[in-house]
Amino acid sequence: MAEHSADQPGEFPFTRGIYPDMYRKRLWTMRQYAGFGTASESNRRYRYLLSQGITGLSVAFDLPTQLGLDADHPLAAGEVGRVGVAIGSLKDMELLFDGIRLDQVSTSMTINSTASTLLALYVLVADAQGANRAKLSGTIQNDILKEYIARGTYIYPPRPAMRIITDVFAWAAREVPEWNTISISGYHIREAGSTAAQEIAFTLSNAIAYIEAALKAGQSIDAFAPRLSFFFNAHNDFLEEIAKFRAARRIYAHLLRDRFHARDPKSLLLRFHTQTAGSSLQAQQPEVNTVRTTIQALAAVLGGTQSLHTNAMDEAVGLPTEAAATLALRTQQVIAHESGVAAHPDPFGGSYVVESMTDRLESEALAYIAKIDAMGGALTAIEEGYQQAEIHNAAYAYQQRVESVEQIVVGVNRFTADEPASAPVFRIDPEIERQQIDRLRDLRASRSQPCVDAALTRLETAARADDNLMPHILTAAKELATVGEIATALRRVFGEHR
Repeated sequence: MAEHSADQPGEFPFTRGIYPDMYRKRLWTMRQYAGFGTASESNRRYRYLLSQGITGLSVAFDLPTQLGLDADHPLAAGEVGRVGVAIGSLKDMELLFDGIRLDQVSTSMTINSTASTLLALYVLVADAQGANRAKLSGTIQNDILKEYIARGTYIYPPRPAMRIITDVFAWAAREVPEWNTISISGYHIREAGSTAAQEIAFTLSNAIAYIEAALKAGQSIDAFAPRLSFFFNAHNDFLEEIAKFRAARRIYAHLLRDRFHARDPKSLLLRFHTQTAGSSLQAQQPEVNTVRTTIQALAAVLGGTQSLHTNAMDEAVGLPTEAAATLALRTQQVIAHESGVAAHPDPFGGSYVVESMTDRLESEALAYIAKIDAMGGALTAIEEGYQQAEIHNAAYAYQQRVESVEQIVVGVNRFTADEPASAPVFRIDPEIERQQIDRLRDLRASRSQPCVDAALTRLETAARADDNLMPHILTAAKELATVGEIATALRRVFGEHR
């Protein structure tokens, strides 16, 4: 596929970008991933970031919410509101977006196992605001396969989890047509230690599995493919990262056209969000992380991202402080408005180094994809532990290079400082967990329990049959069933992955 070096931006196979003008007409969406403590606290941070110029929200949820556990579940102890915002019910979602018109902002939600429930809550909040569902824009991550490969926040076994995802595809195509129904994620694969080629290959193999599952469920490729989106890592090797994004676009365009016979031009476009590499951040000399993040963010822009989050310099030691989050946003704004790079689609197109790297990464990724295909696809390969083993081997090899100082990490194995790092640390008040538990108890005391029970029973019945689950999840959420109760209803049918 290396014969495409003369292609222009906006031309198949989109190596040089998915739009002819790229950022000349519209900059990428600037997001800052945020969420902590209670919904009210996170709402204050979102309003602050909007006032500072972010153009899209990005919601982090705490682990109990990601795992379908209410705040008073024994396994949630010590984790409520820690790595993201605690969302227990529609009441919390209403507080999270209080004063923010959902038809006037794009929202990305990093949620997977419970993505269908959180999307339902989001839509119900929009309904209450009087918003037109057709105007809601944003993304749910909803990518369960990479959870088994690299991240671990799964609930159900892979095959029923895939059923939930394809139900979301079908429902959203009708109800929220501008919503991105999945963000197929290479980010966490790279964070777990993969190479750039593995990040491309394992992400696109997962995409193939989702597409095949949706087709098997009777959906048309051009009905859902235009709303598929992706999420990639921007790592330290500046030129390789630019080439990675270019290679991924090229492979995807060929896959959708030649393998899946998509005809809608929008189906061929690999649209992606990028986040700078959290795993590259160091607790030693945290100010240096700002330099790393700037290089990574610039690579994402030069590689043609549609949306970008820049990590804050203090994230190696805790959640970002307001000042650090603001500086991270300013990094994007300087790149956008002062560097000049946004005026040129694919400025590195034609560079011998970048073009040869693009070809190499494409070749390596295609070899991995072919091997996974031969194993029976991504789902089978995951069940056999193939991708996990490949990532572990790559991570081990990298760690060996760091420990032997073959790979220099500034401030860690070279150019170290005698004084300990002194960055301020943002801390979560332990009282938040008690407050969230009290809110749940008040909710359960005030709602109509018979209506909740009836809605959850209907959800279970639908899960045992072939009904699309989303209308039943919406009904249960509207009756004030909790995130944990909805997940438990599905656990009773689908079981849990061990």
